[in-house]
Amino acid sequence: MSSHHHSRTARPASLVLALALAGLTTLTLTGCGKEEPAAAVAAADTKAELDPMEVVVSAEMATNFKTAAVTQAEVASVQEVAGRIEANERKVTRIGAAVTGRVTEVLAETGDRVKAGQTLARVASPELTTAQLAYMRASATATLAERSVERARQLIAADVIGSAELLRRESEVQIARAELRAAGDQLKLMGLSADALSSLRAKGNVAPNAAITASAAGIVIERQVSQGQVAQPGDPLFTVADLSNVWVVGALPEQIARSVQTGQNVQIDVPALGLTVEEAPISGKIIYVGDTVSPETRTVTIRTQVDNKDLALKPQMLATMKIQGAMEKTLAIPALAVVRENDKDHVYVKKAENHYRLTPVELGAASGGLRPVLKGLSEGSQIVVEGAFHLNNERKRAELE
Repeated sequence: MSSHHHSRTARPASLVLALALAGLTTLTLTGCGKEEPAAAVAAADTKAELDPMEVVVSAEMATNFKTAAVTQAEVASVQEVAGRIEANERKVTRIGAAVTGRVTEVLAETGDRVKAGQTLARVASPELTTAQLAYMRASATATLAERSVERARQLIAADVIGSAELLRRESEVQIARAELRAAGDQLKLMGLSADALSSLRAKGNVAPNAAITASAAGIVIERQVSQGQVAQPGDPLFTVADLSNVWVVGALPEQIARSVQTGQNVQIDVPALGLTVEEAPISGKIIYVGDTVSPETRTVTIRTQVDNKDLALKPQMLATMKIQGAMEKTLAIPALAVVRENDKDHVYVKKAENHYRLTPVELGAASGGLRPVLKGLSEGSQIVVEGAFHLNNERKRAELE
């Protein structure tokens, strides 16, 4: 009886203990549940502080950065067209041999700067020998005719012959001189120098070869001749170009071809020079817009002409032509505010005092030091317009710490 009573009293005690333990567990779990969000918030705060796109600087450093509000501005619309540098065809000379013959000497190489009249190669030719002999015969005939006139004048003074005979002989001299000039011109065309011509007439020295000379000063941009080669008249052996003025040729998509006209201003960006339009502007005007569309590329050829006094622009260099159109009022920012990061455009937006965020943006081509905003900024946003590059370096430095 007593043991039965004992077990009945023991059960409530164990039940109370179990309930107490359950309550403690529940309390502990509830406590953990409350702590977990607090830890997450703290972690999130830490993450926000370490956001790699943001940077906080000291008040002293902030004085190096100038901010301004994003506003509307008058900006010329700009079309960007891929292009390349080409020699100005009006300043290109293709030089060949005037006679059929074997090339005995090549004196100029691609890249050489040559003067007008400079010898580029020499050609030995049977035609040249024949022409020189013809010149010598014409010279002898002219000399005899002149002597004949002198003799006739003496005879007419002695009343041995009449004036008609003198006139006949004078006419023969004129014909002989004309034939001599023609033979000389023929030799000059064949490349015989004036000195060689004088030597031929005075001493009868037949020149063994003719010179192929540069008809204009410039740079040899192509050589298509080798020693021992047989050259024919009309074969272009050398191409000489004056590169002080070059063309930039582009392919304009047919959809926008009608919006581009001759006379429009163009700024040219040449990546090979390592300079952008903003840093070293190369500018020109469109001088030609094609009348036909290429069936393969569906583009129209356009051309601009630019000065190249220092010869920095070389044929076949790639270029971007930035064609300026009409002025439009649009949201725009200074080109100097833009930071290139991962090959994309960014600006620093001011979030709070001395606190900035690197923000990706989509921008149009630069015109007059401004770039139109296509996406990523709203009017009135405060952005860093001076010192953005240095601020970006500061952000990267802080990121490494």
